[in-house]
Amino acid sequence: MRKVKYRGKLLFPNAMVWDGDVCAEDGVITYAGVHRADDDLYETHDYTGFYISPGFIDVHQHGGGGYDYMDGTEEAFIGAAVLHAKHGTTTILPTTLTCPDEELFESFATFRRVRSRAYPGADLYGMHLEGPYFSASQKGAQDEAYLKTPDPVHYRRILDAADGCIVRWTVAPELDGAMELGDELKKRGVLPSMGHSDATIDVAREALLHGYTHLTHFYSGMSTITRIDGYRVPGLVEAGYLFDELTVEIIADGKHLPDTLLQLVYRSKGVHRTVLVTDAMRGAGQTEGKTILGSLENGQECYIEDGVAKLPGGKAFAGSVATGDRLVRNMRDLAHADLCSAVRMMTETPARLFGIRERGILRPGFRADLAIFDEDVQILETVKAGETIYQRKESD
Repeated sequence: MRKVKYRGKLLFPNAMVWDGDVCAEDGVITYAGVHRADDDLYETHDYTGFYISPGFIDVHQHGGGGYDYMDGTEEAFIGAAVLHAKHGTTTILPTTLTCPDEELFESFATFRRVRSRAYPGADLYGMHLEGPYFSASQKGAQDEAYLKTPDPVHYRRILDAADGCIVRWTVAPELDGAMELGDELKKRGVLPSMGHSDATIDVAREALLHGYTHLTHFYSGMSTITRIDGYRVPGLVEAGYLFDELTVEIIADGKHLPDTLLQLVYRSKGVHRTVLVTDAMRGAGQTEGKTILGSLENGQECYIEDGVAKLPGGKAFAGSVATGDRLVRNMRDLAHADLCSAVRMMTETPARLFGIRERGILRPGFRADLAIFDEDVQILETVKAGETIYQRKESD
């Protein structure tokens, strides 16, 4: 039985223990609290003066390290998981794009193959489908050629092919058939999310009754106030603030949303209803230059500049190249969240909202997933189920 201890400043949802221990046996936390003088009983990792938090949980991510999950290869799934582990992430929901059905089904098959064996990097927990049921006017960088309207024959075929590996599905709720799809997803234990949508606030109110309780990348690909016959009609952005039942996720890379909007979301929705996501594409980990959004075969060329991916011409973003550590750092420095709250939005909150059990808190009985970092939120070590999956070297 392997017994390991990590000593440092422990970050809990509402408090920090300045000199604490996290002890684990066989990958499960057995103790988390003030330091105990029993180091000789454990394989001890002394990080006195540094922070120890639960491992980061990224519930919307397309890839990283030169890989995209839509590549459909085991190398791509594992390569992205390894890249994000270097930045403190221990749990990922691999996310798809609008694409041919065959490409989507191949991603399911690859996910199942990878999950069936041991592999390095962060844990690939379950899949997030982003599309193909989107509004064309809010498609963003998604390929319009593959957009569809929800049809029971089509989405049941997808759900059956996924065979239980889907955790969430992002849909534009104003489309014909979207409410019925929400009901089907609820029955199958899949969280319906609203996104890439032109829905009015009245549509959002109805969608809540059909299980749509979450907003995908808040503000991005999302309706706001419009005028209809002279009257102002609120959209999804306003619904996100008005309806307490709605939770939101934000790409806190400092590019998709400026510091003022990060502050507004944090103050208005709070840590209980705000999730940090990278929405990272294959260019995560790359500083600049050309990259591809989506699969190598059917993806779109774009380029990385100033810490974000842009479509040709530079007039619109193609996607994020953020990592988990960057999100936590930005929420502390740009949104003025305390460190416990910044971490909570990338650990306990997503775990609770997306049904990721026994993760996200330093608590006995929970899986020993840890992110250990310095004052600048630079990752020193990442631990998955009690095993080190990344440790910083002098050359890093």
